[in-house]
Amino acid sequence: MFDDLTDIYEAMIDWPKRLANEEPFYRRWFERVGAQSVVDVACGTGRHAAMFHSWGLSEATGADISPNMIHRARTTFGEPAGLRWVVRGFDEPIAAARPFDAAICVGNSLALAPDPATVQRAIGQMLAAVRRGEEKEAGGGIAIVHVLNLWSLPDGPCNWQKCQLATLPQGEVLILKGVHRCGTRGYVDLIVAGLGEEKEEKGTGPICRNGPPGAAHKWGLSPFLRLLHSESTALLGLEAADLERMARAAGAAEVVFFGGYQDQPYDRRQSADLIMVARKS
Repeated sequence: MFDDLTDIYEAMIDWPKRLANEEPFYRRWFERVGAQSVVDVACGTGRHAAMFHSWGLSEATGADISPNMIHRARTTFGEPAGLRWVVRGFDEPIAAARPFDAAICVGNSLALAPDPATVQRAIGQMLAAVRRGEEKEAGGGIAIVHVLNLWSLPDGPCNWQKCQLATLPQGEVLILKGVHRCGTRGYVDLIVAGLGEEKEEKGTGPICRNGPPGAAHKWGLSPFLRLLHSESTALLGLEAADLERMARAAGAAEVVFFGGYQDQPYDRRQSADLIMVARKS
């Protein structure tokens, strides 16, 4: 039913709200280091790179391992001067004519790495791609990493984050997204159910009646939900100390952590987010 999850990814995120929340953080750091060029190494559909380009930066590059995500970014934003899209994994070498001023990997992308060694390579490639301290009066470039702080979650139950209706090319659907922790690993849980009439279709999931007859229409829903897609994707449990060790091994002279985009101090037990800013020596 779904060749890829690009449409679901876009439907789940309130992009104006998210970017409005994050933009001041990036502006502060970009101004602090005099950033005029940036690479997003896991750009998804390109919203952050396009935002940076809209600020007037000389170069904003978005890279993602998914050709479908890059196709969506290129279709949505085009490739005007200073905005470029590349299909590339976040742990692969970053080819550029000159060093970037900043590199980012946000939206919990790095936690999707298969193992810590891949995380180490990704952080290494980000810091290798930014300028050295002696190359600009403002000092070295920065690498910004954002992941979910897995340790703030209880061990076991699923924390359901999204429950929303969306209209996709496949029709009207209900999207459920949650996250849960099991020991030192996390999992993103995704369920997509189609809303439609009661009829059997070959190759689709089971039909579930949404409450007693007439109740669903009363709530504004179709009376039947058909399972279209479900998955549980593993996340690495990343510790601040491990990220700092990796960043310093890759040439970072300064590493700071935040628990959110409003510069909150990072608290392992309480913070929803884990944000690292590593500045190259």
